[in-house]
Amino acid sequence: MGGGPAAMKRALITGAGGFVGKSIARALLDRGVEVRGFCRGDYPFLREWGVELVRGDVQDRAALEAAVAGCDAVFHAAALVDIWGPYERFFATNVEGTRNVLAACRAAGARKLVYTSTPSVVHGGETVDGVDESAPYPDHFEAHYPATKAIAEREVLAANGAELVTAAIRPHLVWGPGDTSLMPRMIAKARTGRVKLIGEPQPIDTVYIDNAVAAHIAAAERLDPEHPERAPAGKAYFITQGEPMPGPQFLNDLLDINGLPPIEATISAAKARAAAAVIEGLWKLLRIRREPPITRFVVSQMSTAHWYDISAARRELGYEPAVSYAEGMQRLRSWVRDNPL
Repeated sequence: MGGGPAAMKRALITGAGGFVGKSIARALLDRGVEVRGFCRGDYPFLREWGVELVRGDVQDRAALEAAVAGCDAVFHAAALVDIWGPYERFFATNVEGTRNVLAACRAAGARKLVYTSTPSVVHGGETVDGVDESAPYPDHFEAHYPATKAIAEREVLAANGAELVTAAIRPHLVWGPGDTSLMPRMIAKARTGRVKLIGEPQPIDTVYIDNAVAAHIAAAERLDPEHPERAPAGKAYFITQGEPMPGPQFLNDLLDINGLPPIEATISAAKARAAAAVIEGLWKLLRIRREPPITRFVVSQMSTAHWYDISAARRELGYEPAVSYAEGMQRLRSWVRDNPL
């Protein structure tokens, strides 16, 4: 996918301590790009790698402007990724934070912005079966995370122009060595012994971390500030393995890698949705802050198809999933052996 980001000398990554952010940082450093990381927490391993670490919150526009200064490109990977919580928290980080990143890019003179989005911006609870980027944003969402990510993505793409060229990457279910979110969450729930498969198996697609990172860098390489009308500027791209499979296979492969038995018990989608509706109502009534054991969003994610046509990424980013699903699982198994959860 190209010969390297020749136009990038220094890049800022928001959320550089997260799974996607740190993986982009490692890949850019390996290509000789100077990397500055913008994070709320302290990540000593980033400094050890050679990342210039800046502590701050995306809700602080002044801190962002200082962090962006001197950077050619910005990878905006910071987000509140969760299933439960007040809308205001999601809006503050995912929408207002993104607005601050856009403003900081303009104020500090960064010309390229690659935004880490999610395919969930087109998933309102119904089946998403092999759609491409022409799929519309739904009229409603079942969780605050995709709702606020959709607002932010729209604003990032609308911001594309002569001053700042932008693109959005929509990686689906990112996994692999170093995962601090998806796999730990799945394993923790599976260890409770209360997890069931929901409905009939539906096809899903996922993406190995190295492939997701490659798509981000390919977008940054191809963004041309002198030609904001040319792809990938102003466009969003689904990024997956291009290997749809039954959802339970992915879940059970992760469990097997972690020495856990497969999940075989099932519950109908209708019963699961009804239970989720009751539990969500109870949680709101009692103002319980912790995540409910099940939500309608999770039911939809587990009981509907969601896989995507990645032809546009192949055509316009030169994207090819260089690491296959099978090879990625082998790499993950080796990593888990040395880093058990």
